[in-house]
Amino acid sequence: MIVDDRVEDAEAIVSGLRNAGIAVRPSRPESDEELGRLAANQTIDLVLAARNATLVPFAQVMQRVAETGRDLPVIALVDALDEAAYVESILAGARTVALRHAPQQLLTSVREAWTDRDARRNLRRLEARVRETERRCDALIDSSRDPIAYIHEGMHIRANAAYLEMFGYEQFEDIEGISLLDMVAPQHVESFKALLKSLAKGEPPPPRHEIEARDIDGNAFPAAMEFTTAQYEGEPCLQVVFRRRELIDPDLALELEELRHRDQVTNLLNRPAFLRALEDAVDGAAQADRQYGFLMIEPDHHHQLLADIGLDHADDLLAAAASRLQSMLGDGTTAARYAGHTLAVLLPGHDYHATAAAAERIREGFAAHVFEIDDRSSVITVSVGGVQVGEKIANVGQVLARATRALESASGTGGNRSEIFDPSATDRVEEERIQAWVTRLRGALDEDGFLLHYQPVINLQGDTAAVYEILLRLDGGDGELIAPGTFLQIAEDNGMLAEIDRYVVGRAIAAIGQRLREHRPTTLMVKISQASLDGDALPAFIGEQLAAHQVPGEYLVLQLPESKVFTHLKATQAFAERIGRFDCRFALEQFGVGLDSFQLLTHLQPHLLKLDRSFTDDLAGNAENQERIAEIARRARQIGIRTIAEFVQDAASMSILFGADIDYVQGNFLAPAGPVMNYDFE
Repeated sequence: MIVDDRVEDAEAIVSGLRNAGIAVRPSRPESDEELGRLAANQTIDLVLAARNATLVPFAQVMQRVAETGRDLPVIALVDALDEAAYVESILAGARTVALRHAPQQLLTSVREAWTDRDARRNLRRLEARVRETERRCDALIDSSRDPIAYIHEGMHIRANAAYLEMFGYEQFEDIEGISLLDMVAPQHVESFKALLKSLAKGEPPPPRHEIEARDIDGNAFPAAMEFTTAQYEGEPCLQVVFRRRELIDPDLALELEELRHRDQVTNLLNRPAFLRALEDAVDGAAQADRQYGFLMIEPDHHHQLLADIGLDHADDLLAAAASRLQSMLGDGTTAARYAGHTLAVLLPGHDYHATAAAAERIREGFAAHVFEIDDRSSVITVSVGGVQVGEKIANVGQVLARATRALESASGTGGNRSEIFDPSATDRVEEERIQAWVTRLRGALDEDGFLLHYQPVINLQGDTAAVYEILLRLDGGDGELIAPGTFLQIAEDNGMLAEIDRYVVGRAIAAIGQRLREHRPTTLMVKISQASLDGDALPAFIGEQLAAHQVPGEYLVLQLPESKVFTHLKATQAFAERIGRFDCRFALEQFGVGLDSFQLLTHLQPHLLKLDRSFTDDLAGNAENQERIAEIARRARQIGIRTIAEFVQDAASMSILFGADIDYVQGNFLAPAGPVMNYDFE
């Protein structure tokens, strides 16, 4: 929600956020009554309120926000920093103060407020889950047949019925506060004291400790103890499981435990066991300032390898890779089969340089080795993605996500590479990653490494003319396709968007020409970027290509997002006029989520409006979106502009869109994008 007197200033903020990659569905109340209604009835994540607003004063905004009773962060917008105003804003409840005319500072403030809000919400969710988990664990412990007790500073603070029965006690009050040493036979007391002291110092517990225990009557019996660090009612403690040794075959128990933790193909740890080790490592990084390296390893071009050696040898390939990996690891490291053909390694005590060196050693070790699989010999290269686990990224989900991203990046930029994310040296790693992508994109432009896919755009009003939207893909090798969301931001930051636009437009015109020669006239819709709005380079190129391929301009539709057009309005007007000379069409996409999207149409006359995909998300269950779509279609039809709804997901949405008089629809429900244009529009 933006509370500001001037709609132009509010729209500029929205456009700035969208241009920075933040999805925004804004609202702008113009009265206290509207503010109260929106605050009560809409889901609002963030409020930006101008300190000098007169339509809805800042104090009134803070009062309304307080009345909601929700955790709703407010950023106070100011034209200049003033100490008194800053202090007053913070005391009123604003999270921070942002300068209206300093876009980067405003963007940083929004991101920080958003991150803080998510952290608070996640903390509340986690606290609720912890409480629920504790209740469930308590119930499971009570019903467990294993004798279980919780020990704090050597004393019993919790024990279940099986534990009490083993030692001859009737109720927990009889054992509460009794030392665990009282359960140990006298000849084992000194050694057990030493064990408890080592555990108190934070040393890892042994997996199994055998002693003679004694019950309430002093009767001794052989027992085995298993220790796990735990918390009970917020206090750190030990969970102790007692088992009578005569009921256990030690060799069989050890063998079963080992099998339970091992992957049968690779003989490495399986995923559940490895994730437990990773959780322990992350906890150690968060609480004890320990360092770990985490690596994920995948053979490059796996599908091609399987095609060469045969699917029946897939397990042999994986086993050979695991064996090679294990031969290069030192003592104390943990290796596992993480998923499918992905292996994982946990390196304790490794800083960034040691982790990066280990990743390179693994990569080089695979590349230099000849694998013998059945009767075939092959060199297998691998991509390695990793994370330096430390205090700054002490979260299992973040570690896995970062490592996966690094692995995909290493594989997507040609393979046989290693890439390590270090949260303490993000700039260095990011620079290396970006440079690899720039090289990859340059190669794709120079060597025709991009692919075009085509998604049908279907008319709901009876027109059967063929219309497709072009979707750009990058050939990642091995049949992998990389979506533009992975690389377009890097292309923009490195000044490559205009070249990519030119590449796609040239290929599109050539494809239209080919279809015309086959007597199958086809309209193609092409996304372009704001980088192509400057100067006459792209319009001139379009004119040359249309003439060279003998293509009428009416078959080419160029699309720009509404948010980009709003911030580059004059350049867009000039661009639309230039391509209009060749009879090319112009479309606005991501339309309808601005504060006043139709305001743009007083300055610009596109041929098509493509509604933002958020409108069709769960359309059948969202009455507000249904009304908004019908309104946009009605107003567009009044001024002679056709409309497109994308991302259509189900038949119910189709019915709603047809009833709203939308002209065109597209989406995977109707037809997915593919490398050929073979949809039957008849």
